[in-house]
Amino acid sequence: MTPVARRWTSALGTLAIGALASFSATCTNNPYPAADQGRKVLYTAFEEAPKTLDPQVSYTTVEHAFTGNIFDTPLEYHFLKRPYTLIPGMAKSIPVAEHLPDGKIRYRIEFLPELIYADDPCFELGGAGRKTRPMVAKDLEFAYMRVADPKVVSPFVDPMSNVLGFKEFIERLEARRKSDPSFVTKPAHEQYAAVGPIEGIVVVDDATLDLVLDHPYPQILYWLAFPFSTPVPWEAVAYYNGKDGHPLIQDHPVSTGPYTITHYDKQARIVLEVNKNWYGYRHPEWKLPATVYPSEGEPGDAEMGRLDAAYVGKPLPFVERLEYRREKEDIPRFNKFLQGYYDASGIVKESFDKVIANGQLTPEMAELGIRLEKTIEPAFYYLGFNMMDKTVGHGGGEKARLLRQAMSLCVDTKEWLRLFLNGRGVPAEYMIPSSIFGYEASYQNPYRKVDLDKARAVLVEAGYPGGIDPATGKPLRLTFDTGDTTVDGILRNQFFVDEWRQIGLDIRIDATNYNQFQEKLKKGAHQVYFWGWSADYPDPENFLFLLDTAQGRVKFGGPNDMNYSNPEYDRLFELMKARDNDDERMRLIRELRAITEHDAPMIDLMFNEAYSLRHQWVKNVKPFGMSTPMTKYRDVEPEIRDATRLAWNHPVMWPAYTLAILGIAVTVPGIVTFLRERQ
Repeated sequence: MTPVARRWTSALGTLAIGALASFSATCTNNPYPAADQGRKVLYTAFEEAPKTLDPQVSYTTVEHAFTGNIFDTPLEYHFLKRPYTLIPGMAKSIPVAEHLPDGKIRYRIEFLPELIYADDPCFELGGAGRKTRPMVAKDLEFAYMRVADPKVVSPFVDPMSNVLGFKEFIERLEARRKSDPSFVTKPAHEQYAAVGPIEGIVVVDDATLDLVLDHPYPQILYWLAFPFSTPVPWEAVAYYNGKDGHPLIQDHPVSTGPYTITHYDKQARIVLEVNKNWYGYRHPEWKLPATVYPSEGEPGDAEMGRLDAAYVGKPLPFVERLEYRREKEDIPRFNKFLQGYYDASGIVKESFDKVIANGQLTPEMAELGIRLEKTIEPAFYYLGFNMMDKTVGHGGGEKARLLRQAMSLCVDTKEWLRLFLNGRGVPAEYMIPSSIFGYEASYQNPYRKVDLDKARAVLVEAGYPGGIDPATGKPLRLTFDTGDTTVDGILRNQFFVDEWRQIGLDIRIDATNYNQFQEKLKKGAHQVYFWGWSADYPDPENFLFLLDTAQGRVKFGGPNDMNYSNPEYDRLFELMKARDNDDERMRLIRELRAITEHDAPMIDLMFNEAYSLRHQWVKNVKPFGMSTPMTKYRDVEPEIRDATRLAWNHPVMWPAYTLAILGIAVTVPGIVTFLRERQ
């Protein structure tokens, strides 16, 4: 071999060794950059892309995972307390109902000082070089006018219609747009100013806004904790209009909250980082309720480590960046959690038995440092009767009422939960969940204890001895209507049918697609069905209105799919609805419960129990139950995470080494031959 060839061979060998060493050091399945190591980043997966982050439009749980972190609201919820408790957010204090001399009711919102928006190019509309500006009360007025704007298509028109003059503003805005074609070309804030103001939304000064009602509606305080009550700068709506290369406001929200979006590819990756303009970040010395970790909670929180002295009173947020990666498939998402690449996860159906045993983590999962969090969600599921039906409803009179009670006595909720939901859920005695005012643990519904003998006796009293319909001489036939045509869905519903068959009833499942089922509910063409309701806000009114006549589905398009109607229930409901949580309200709830127990328009089934997993390095976790994220309270220990990931994810290197060596073996002789020929 010539000296030149030897030099080339030596050089190639050195290069190969260096390449292998470099490859060995860098080859990893870690999806995140090395610069993330040691940083307080929370890694989360999302399955469905958010449709909109416009705060006056966004309403889904998927969207709330983001909007709840980027928008500030006048009020918020206490991180730890249950029943759910409101605390001041942007407001100095929780507004109280002031009864005015003219019979109206006023809620005055007084804002904190120095509320500033996150930096954004849109503010140059208010002056060249401007990056931000202070939030003023007029921005909340503008936000509520957007709710009223039919072009925005906000789902919050109904609750805001309790505000004086809200509907009239909608009518004026629509009329002006129809009568003046040039009017619609003006920016939204100019249109609103031309037909406004809204009588019941009064801007007192830059830091004060009044909401005025002509009737009691204490639930309005809960709406002040919803993202649609976040102030919105007119500049953001005018700038982010989809023109001149600007995105739409639904994809580029501008906020005052603890986090702001720094990367938004909703099909792949969304990144939120601490908003350094947030008042809690700029003024930790204020130690306001929504800007520091709480010092008290409910019984058991201290034992669960949720009142750690290392956190109590410390300024929020603890995590500097929220990293969301889209994962469409359950199993890959769960596997990445098990590798430590996602900090928290749900439990995929296919792995449930390997993760959970008897309601607790399996030893294998516990040894990995994984933690299980369980919470009863304010989500109520029931079997309903269409009270417009002549057999099971109001038209059947006492006979139908007894039939409904007998059917209720058959359904074994615990067994249904065991068979179909891995035991996740709590049997319901009444429709108010444990986290809501009005729940009483001591209450037992006499018709929700499985008692087949009593059920048969009640059927005799109803005129259906042995389940036989005297009009036909055959078992009474009813229809179980469902919009779930899957095999699992049919099996779940067949369970109820089999329970009722034990007392002689002949109930047939009528499964259609979801849209056809909804059409049945709309027309009142159903008999017995399975349904549920998740709380919009944590108030008993938001559950008890499911039986209010004014909420009937067929006549009024409301959520009362049972079309239940009872004048005494309606009267008591209106009294209960208008009260704050006190002894009198509890008394009214008990009376409403007694009516429901007697009339049995539904079979109270269960409250959903959510299971979630997190790694040991994730701190300060308490499932909230509703869709409001509490991310600003969470913390991570990146050193533990980095070390654990490394231990769990050793890359398999031998194929790479083999391939590299094979490449060298094939390449070097050719190069040597080439160099020899050149000599």
